[in-house]
Amino acid sequence: MVRQWVVSLALGLPALAPSAFAQSDYPSRPIRLICPLPPGGGADLVARLVAERLSKTLNQQVLVDNRAGGGTVIGADLAAKSAPDGYTLLLGTATTHAINASLVKKLPYDPVRDFSPVSLVAVLPQIIVAHPSLPANTLPELVALARARPGEILFASTGNGSANHLGAEMLKSVAKINMVHVPYKGAGPSVTDLLAGQTQFMFTTIPPALPHVKGGRLKALAVAHSKRSALLPQLPTTGEGGAPGVEASSWNGILVRAGTPQTVITRLHGELSTVMTQPELRDKLAAAGVEPMLNSPAEFAAYISSETARYAKVIASSGARID
Repeated sequence: MVRQWVVSLALGLPALAPSAFAQSDYPSRPIRLICPLPPGGGADLVARLVAERLSKTLNQQVLVDNRAGGGTVIGADLAAKSAPDGYTLLLGTATTHAINASLVKKLPYDPVRDFSPVSLVAVLPQIIVAHPSLPANTLPELVALARARPGEILFASTGNGSANHLGAEMLKSVAKINMVHVPYKGAGPSVTDLLAGQTQFMFTTIPPALPHVKGGRLKALAVAHSKRSALLPQLPTTGEGGAPGVEASSWNGILVRAGTPQTVITRLHGELSTVMTQPELRDKLAAAGVEPMLNSPAEFAAYISSETARYAKVIASSGARID
């Protein structure tokens, strides 16, 4: 019996050794970071800044792979079906992991079961920006205009069920106004059409809008956050503008495929702890209106759960749905 156990153990070692070696040698080849949104937006900015610095700390290239489409479903599903080895990371967003669970009827991935959280890395407060031709310069003036012209004002978003779409839905609900939603595939196209006057206003993260606000090509009406932005300190919050509870922040975090070895998750979290505390990175993110973040995998999982519950209420009240 003892001899049989020894033989079995010996036979098992060749099968176990490569796996153990692969984990201890991680990473031994380039890593892909899937960004489920197109270039030009806040998520893409976060992905590229984090990937650049992770490449240095991991001594391997971390390559950003923009896989936009389907309201972030395409990129998230690709990550959910990747090998659980730590060589494919996902830049998770409020949409991929908190909104789609309630919004998409036939979601091809499970935001909880298919992923292991590593850490939250950024929170991106939304601001309300408008085309200069809109005869409203403050949030109360926008609300008054929408009441006077029900169903006539067009607002853009980065896609059905995106955080900025739901931010506008919160405003519609709180202010009891009727406006028309025009969804786009990402921040770049939505801001481009807003600049052209094809839509009148939108909720958006600060990075894609800030240059246009400073250049006078767009006007900012409010920040949809509990506190004012250090980049736009004169801009009142939605609460100050008479719309309490209308708070919409996008967020980004790093996740891996469920089943990824704990040693790999621990390594990634340790490297993110180094990266996200670098003053240069924090300054670059802050300069773009992004709040750098870092938490534990368990804290990130709890955050995703609370955000899922919060957005489920907004989706239910707005009637938003993607089949």
